Amino acid sequence: MTDRRPSPAPEAPAAVTADVPSAVAGAEGLGAARRRLAEAQGQVVAALVAGAELPQGFDPERMRVQASSLVAKRRGIVARIRPDAAAAAGSDLPAEFAAYARSRSEPPLSYRTDADDFAAWLRERGRMPDPPPKPHWWSRFLP
Repeated sequence: MTDRRPSPAPEAPAAVTADVPSAVAGAEGLGAARRRLAEAQGQVVAALVAGAELPQGFDPERMRVQASSLVAKRRGIVARIRPDAAAAAGSDLPAEFAAYARSRSEPPLSYRTDADDFAAWLRERGRMPDPPPKPHWWSRFLP
């Protein structure tokens, strides 16, 4: 019969345990690298969705194509969420939505916010009527 107990874990060599301060320094360097990466990613996102300046090293034509693709995707989603806004813009929807998207300095918080903001943007320009007033809660009890 063989012994099936696990063998004890080997001890760490002295060189590994003596190098703990350099491991901590490496972790701090990793944190700095992650911060730089997050900053760079934020610049790319801002360039794509909010018209910010392109980060160095990116092909302007490819970024333009990608940005217009993202605007078209947003436009399609907004049209599904707020068909009244899409109908108000009519055949000018692509141009109107592109102008609206360029006017924003930050990306929208959600598709619903984007759709409502686009409807308000159209309303400000006289392209969409004001929404009908909501009835008072007590009006449902009137004859």
